[in-house]
Amino acid sequence: MKQEINGAPALHKRNKLLWSLVAALLAAATVWAVVSQSRSFSFAAFAEYVAGARRGWLLLAAGCMLLYIWFEGRAVAVLCRAFGYRETAGHGVVYSAADIYCSAITPSATGGQPACAWFMVKNGIPMSVTTLVLLLNLTFYTVAILIIGLVALVLRPGVFLAFSTLGRVLVALGYLVQGGLTAGLLLLLFRGQLLHRICRGGLRLLCRLRLVRGEEEKLRRLEAYMADYRACAERFRRNRSAMARAMALNLLQRLSLLLVSAFVFMAAGGRGGLFGHIFAVQCYTVIGSNAIPIPGAMGVSDYLLLEGFGRYMDSAAAVQLELLCRTISFYSCVLLCGLVVLAALWRFRKRGCKH
Repeated sequence: MKQEINGAPALHKRNKLLWSLVAALLAAATVWAVVSQSRSFSFAAFAEYVAGARRGWLLLAAGCMLLYIWFEGRAVAVLCRAFGYRETAGHGVVYSAADIYCSAITPSATGGQPACAWFMVKNGIPMSVTTLVLLLNLTFYTVAILIIGLVALVLRPGVFLAFSTLGRVLVALGYLVQGGLTAGLLLLLFRGQLLHRICRGGLRLLCRLRLVRGEEEKLRRLEAYMADYRACAERFRRNRSAMARAMALNLLQRLSLLLVSAFVFMAAGGRGGLFGHIFAVQCYTVIGSNAIPIPGAMGVSDYLLLEGFGRYMDSAAAVQLELLCRTISFYSCVLLCGLVVLAALWRFRKRGCKH
């Protein structure tokens, strides 16, 4: 860890720039695919659609997008405080932004957690604590999605049944993936020996493939790290109040983003009686898109939203609503998070931090 900050090991400057460009191209392609669903669509008409929307509801939608970033940062900060690390609100926002931005631009969202971990370690949080905090937060995040999805299935089963066969298959697959992921994460959290065996096996494999050198030294360091990790995990299991607060914050985070579509629908003059239906469409979309790795999840999200909205309005209105929802909840969110990450990296570089 001797490189300059602009080498950012968790971010890999060149790779992240490449994936940012790829993500931008994919975003442009998905927007084109969405607008092509309506022959009457034009960007001039879309501009009029946005201009005619009710500002109060749009502000609520934008506020929910900001809360989505904020709540994740608060959840991470709460978990850090359980170990005696009093993270500031600004630190939490940076952690959240790094996770959201790098998850959006890397295949299968693999870059989010390492990027967040890099910033946490730079702020003086030990790697063992960082690993446990991020694993806990990922577990709560996954459980929150599953809970909200199951509530939607109980309260609005008709919305699910209104999807096409492909749509229902994607959503059902999403439930299975979320359930399996939740079970796997809980095993890693509460069965430290399992995580130890996975890490040890992975390290040995990397050494056999000659991708990592110094096997004995690396194994000794792993043993010390896992002993520290188990001690941290045991300490945290006794702190149930912090776990409950972090779980509640993850539920609020998911709800805040899911509400964007319903608020945009109301901004466009939608009927209040359909508020719950539009919210349920977004819930099922999140569940279904989680069954497919990024970047494919972007296309699945657009597909499910368009199909779901199309059950309650004509195709032109569905395209406009979907495009505005995604602009606020995804494209604007990722762009804002990218700017926060760049600002944080610039701050570290200005301070002359090295690692």
